[in-house]
Amino acid sequence: MDLQKQDLQKPDARPQGVPAVSELRASDAERDRIADILHDALAEGRLTADEHAERVEGVLRAKTVGELEVFIRDLPAAHRRGPGPVHPAAPRRPTAGAIPIDPDDNVVAVFSSAVRKGRWRAGRRIHAYAIFGSVEIDLSEALFDHQQVVVKSFAVFGSVDIRVPENVSLRGMGGGVLGSFEVATLDSGEPEAPIVYVDGWAVLGSVEARPRRGKVVADILDRVQRKVDRSLRKHLGH
Repeated sequence: MDLQKQDLQKPDARPQGVPAVSELRASDAERDRIADILHDALAEGRLTADEHAERVEGVLRAKTVGELEVFIRDLPAAHRRGPGPVHPAAPRRPTAGAIPIDPDDNVVAVFSSAVRKGRWRAGRRIHAYAIFGSVEIDLSEALFDHQQVVVKSFAVFGSVDIRVPENVSLRGMGGGVLGSFEVATLDSGEPEAPIVYVDGWAVLGSVEARPRRGKVVADILDRVQRKVDRSLRKHLGH
Protein backbone atom coordinates (compact mmCIF):
# COMPACT_ATOMS: atom_id res chain seq x y z
CA MET A 1 0.00 0.00 0.00
CA ASP A 2 1.23 3.57 -0.66
CA LEU A 3 0.04 5.55 2.33
CA GLN A 4 1.80 8.71 1.20
CA LYS A 5 -0.68 9.09 -1.65
CA GLN A 6 -3.53 9.70 0.77
CA ASP A 7 -4.86 13.23 0.75
CA LEU A 8 -3.39 15.29 3.58
CA GLN A 9 -5.05 18.58 2.72
CA LYS A 10 -8.00 19.72 4.82
CA PRO A 11 -9.78 23.06 4.66
CA ASP A 12 -9.03 25.38 7.59
CA ALA A 13 -9.36 28.96 8.64
CA ARG A 14 -5.65 29.82 8.76
CA PRO A 15 -4.59 33.33 7.88
CA GLN A 16 -3.12 33.59 4.42
CA GLY A 17 0.57 32.66 4.34
CA VAL A 18 0.53 30.71 7.64
CA PRO A 19 1.36 27.00 7.04
CA ALA A 20 -0.72 24.25 8.59
CA VAL A 21 0.91 22.00 11.20
CA SER A 22 0.94 19.19 8.63
CA GLU A 23 3.06 21.35 6.31
CA LEU A 24 5.84 21.98 8.85
CA ARG A 25 9.16 20.25 8.31
CA ALA A 26 9.55 17.14 10.46
CA SER A 27 12.35 16.86 13.03
CA ASP A 28 14.40 13.78 13.90
CA ALA A 29 12.59 13.60 17.25
CA GLU A 30 9.22 13.46 15.47
CA ARG A 31 10.46 10.68 13.17
CA ASP A 32 11.64 8.77 16.25
CA ARG A 33 8.19 9.19 17.86
CA ILE A 34 6.44 7.72 14.79
CA ALA A 35 8.98 4.87 14.58
CA ASP A 36 8.32 4.01 18.24
CA ILE A 37 4.56 3.81 17.59
CA LEU A 38 5.15 1.54 14.59
CA HIS A 39 7.46 -0.69 16.63
CA ASP A 40 4.81 -1.05 19.34
CA ALA A 41 2.16 -1.82 16.71
CA LEU A 42 4.35 -4.59 15.28
CA ALA A 43 4.85 -6.07 18.76
CA GLU A 44 1.08 -5.96 19.39
CA GLY A 45 0.33 -7.74 16.12
CA ARG A 46 -1.42 -4.76 14.54
CA LEU A 47 1.12 -4.68 11.69
CA THR A 48 2.80 -7.47 9.80
CA ALA A 49 6.57 -7.44 9.41
CA ASP A 50 6.22 -6.34 5.77
CA GLU A 51 3.81 -3.53 6.69
CA HIS A 52 6.13 -2.39 9.47
CA ALA A 53 9.16 -2.35 7.17
CA GLU A 54 7.25 -0.44 4.48
CA ARG A 55 6.05 2.21 6.90
CA VAL A 56 9.43 2.68 8.58
CA GLU A 57 10.98 3.19 5.17
CA GLY A 58 8.34 5.83 4.45
CA VAL A 59 9.01 7.54 7.80
CA LEU A 60 12.68 7.89 6.90
CA ARG A 61 11.73 9.52 3.59
CA ALA A 62 9.04 11.83 5.03
CA LYS A 63 9.73 15.56 4.94
CA THR A 64 6.76 17.08 6.77
CA VAL A 65 4.74 16.41 9.93
CA GLY A 66 1.70 15.59 7.80
CA GLU A 67 3.57 12.93 5.84
CA LEU A 68 4.63 11.31 9.11
CA GLU A 69 1.14 11.23 10.59
CA VAL A 70 -0.14 9.29 7.56
CA PHE A 71 1.78 6.20 8.68
CA ILE A 72 0.07 5.96 12.07
CA ARG A 73 -3.40 7.40 11.52
CA ASP A 74 -4.97 3.91 11.56
CA LEU A 75 -3.26 2.92 14.85
CA PRO A 76 -4.92 3.50 18.26
CA ALA A 77 -1.66 4.62 19.88
CA ALA A 78 -1.47 7.62 17.57
CA HIS A 79 -4.80 8.93 18.83
CA ARG A 80 -3.96 8.25 22.47
CA ARG A 81 -0.72 10.18 22.21
CA GLY A 82 -2.11 12.97 20.07
CA PRO A 83 -0.27 14.91 17.36
CA GLY A 84 3.40 15.77 17.55
CA PRO A 85 4.67 19.06 18.90
CA VAL A 86 3.67 22.13 16.92
CA HIS A 87 6.37 24.47 18.15
CA PRO A 88 9.49 24.84 15.96
CA ALA A 89 12.40 22.56 16.70
CA ALA A 90 15.44 24.14 18.33
CA PRO A 91 17.87 25.62 15.78
CA ARG A 92 20.90 23.54 14.87
CA ARG A 93 23.29 26.36 15.81
CA PRO A 94 23.21 29.16 18.39
CA THR A 95 21.73 32.53 17.51
CA ALA A 96 24.34 34.91 16.12
CA GLY A 97 25.76 37.02 18.94
CA ALA A 98 24.10 35.01 21.71
CA ILE A 99 27.29 33.21 22.82
CA PRO A 100 30.45 35.10 23.90
CA ILE A 101 33.83 34.28 22.37
CA ASP A 102 35.52 33.82 25.75
CA PRO A 103 34.40 30.99 28.04
CA ASP A 104 32.55 31.61 31.29
CA ASP A 105 34.08 28.44 32.72
CA ASN A 106 37.06 26.21 31.88
CA VAL A 107 37.11 22.57 32.97
CA VAL A 108 40.56 21.06 32.41
CA ALA A 109 41.89 17.55 33.01
CA VAL A 110 45.49 16.75 32.00
CA PHE A 111 46.51 13.27 33.13
CA SER A 112 43.75 13.68 35.73
CA SER A 113 39.98 14.07 36.10
CA ALA A 114 37.73 17.11 36.55
CA VAL A 115 34.03 17.32 37.42
CA ARG A 116 31.32 19.99 37.37
CA LYS A 117 28.11 18.71 38.90
CA GLY A 118 25.39 19.46 41.43
CA ARG A 119 23.61 22.79 41.84
CA TRP A 120 25.90 25.08 39.85
CA ARG A 121 25.24 28.06 37.60
CA ALA A 122 25.89 27.29 33.93
CA GLY A 123 27.37 30.08 31.83
CA ARG A 124 26.71 30.65 28.15
CA ARG A 125 30.04 29.11 27.08
CA ILE A 126 31.84 26.26 28.85
CA HIS A 127 35.17 24.90 27.62
CA ALA A 128 36.18 21.34 28.50
CA TYR A 129 39.69 19.99 27.86
CA ALA A 130 40.51 16.32 28.49
CA ILE A 131 44.16 15.55 27.62
CA PHE A 132 44.98 12.01 28.69
CA GLY A 133 42.29 12.57 31.32
CA SER A 134 38.53 12.68 31.86
CA VAL A 135 36.05 15.52 32.26
CA GLU A 136 32.48 15.16 33.53
CA ILE A 137 30.05 18.05 33.04
CA ASP A 138 26.70 17.35 34.65
CA LEU A 139 24.04 19.97 33.88
CA SER A 140 21.16 17.86 35.21
CA GLU A 141 20.85 20.00 38.37
CA ALA A 142 22.43 23.20 37.04
CA LEU A 143 20.84 26.65 37.11
CA PHE A 144 20.31 28.01 33.60
CA ASP A 145 20.40 31.81 33.44
CA HIS A 146 20.56 31.72 29.64
CA GLN A 147 18.49 29.80 27.11
CA GLN A 148 21.45 28.94 24.88
CA VAL A 149 24.55 27.22 26.29
CA VAL A 150 27.58 25.99 24.34
CA VAL A 151 29.87 23.30 25.73
CA LYS A 152 33.07 23.36 23.67
CA SER A 153 34.75 20.00 24.21
CA PHE A 154 38.23 18.82 23.28
CA ALA A 155 39.21 15.23 24.07
CA VAL A 156 42.74 14.15 23.10
CA PHE A 157 43.46 10.62 24.32
CA GLY A 158 40.80 11.41 26.92
CA SER A 159 37.05 11.66 27.44
CA VAL A 160 34.45 14.36 27.98
CA ASP A 161 31.14 13.13 29.39
CA ILE A 162 28.20 15.58 29.36
CA ARG A 163 24.80 15.04 30.98
CA VAL A 164 21.77 17.31 30.60
CA PRO A 165 18.20 17.39 31.98
CA GLU A 166 15.80 15.38 29.87
CA ASN A 167 13.51 18.36 29.16
CA VAL A 168 16.08 20.57 27.40
CA SER A 169 16.98 20.60 23.71
CA LEU A 170 20.37 19.10 22.86
CA ARG A 171 22.36 19.59 19.67
CA GLY A 172 25.76 18.35 18.49
CA MET A 173 28.06 20.36 16.23
CA GLY A 174 31.47 18.68 16.56
CA GLY A 175 33.23 15.64 15.20
CA GLY A 176 35.83 12.95 15.80
CA VAL A 177 39.28 12.23 14.36
CA LEU A 178 40.04 8.60 15.08
CA GLY A 179 37.74 9.16 18.03
CA SER A 180 34.08 9.13 19.02
CA PHE A 181 31.84 12.23 19.11
CA GLU A 182 28.28 11.22 20.07
CA VAL A 183 25.41 13.56 20.98
CA ALA A 184 21.90 12.20 21.63
CA THR A 185 19.76 14.87 19.96
CA LEU A 186 16.82 16.09 22.08
CA ASP A 187 13.85 18.33 21.31
CA SER A 188 12.18 19.81 24.37
CA GLY A 189 8.41 20.14 24.58
CA GLU A 190 8.84 23.64 26.05
CA PRO A 191 9.64 26.53 23.67
CA GLU A 192 11.42 28.37 26.52
CA ALA A 193 13.56 25.40 27.55
CA PRO A 194 17.36 25.76 27.46
CA ILE A 195 19.23 24.60 24.37
CA VAL A 196 22.61 22.96 24.98
CA TYR A 197 24.99 22.89 22.01
CA VAL A 198 27.93 20.49 22.24
CA ASP A 199 30.79 21.49 19.93
CA GLY A 200 34.44 20.51 19.58
CA TRP A 201 36.55 17.50 18.62
CA ALA A 202 37.48 14.07 19.85
CA VAL A 203 40.99 13.11 18.72
CA LEU A 204 41.79 9.54 19.67
CA GLY A 205 39.33 10.11 22.49
CA SER A 206 35.61 10.46 23.10
CA VAL A 207 32.98 13.16 23.62
CA GLU A 208 29.53 11.98 24.66
CA ALA A 209 26.42 14.01 25.54
CA ARG A 210 23.07 12.53 26.56
CA PRO A 211 20.17 13.16 28.95
CA ARG A 212 20.11 12.01 32.54
CA ARG A 213 16.69 10.38 32.86
CA GLY A 214 14.52 11.63 35.70
CA LYS A 215 16.29 15.01 35.87
CA VAL A 216 14.41 18.06 34.57
CA VAL A 217 14.73 21.83 34.59
CA ALA A 218 11.95 22.65 37.02
CA ASP A 219 12.05 26.43 36.80
CA ILE A 220 11.29 26.98 33.11
CA LEU A 221 8.04 28.81 33.84
CA ASP A 222 9.74 30.85 36.57
CA ARG A 223 12.42 31.92 34.11
CA VAL A 224 9.79 32.95 31.59
CA GLN A 225 8.09 35.08 34.23
CA ARG A 226 11.40 36.68 35.23
CA LYS A 227 12.04 37.53 31.59
CA VAL A 228 8.61 39.19 31.34
CA ASP A 229 9.26 41.09 34.58
CA ARG A 230 12.64 42.36 33.33
CA SER A 231 11.11 43.49 30.04
CA LEU A 232 8.31 45.25 31.91
CA ARG A 233 10.73 47.03 34.26
CA LYS A 234 12.86 48.12 31.32
CA HIS A 235 9.79 49.44 29.53
CA LEU A 236 8.75 51.39 32.65
CA GLY A 237 12.25 52.77 33.14
CA HIS A 238 12.95 51.01 36.47
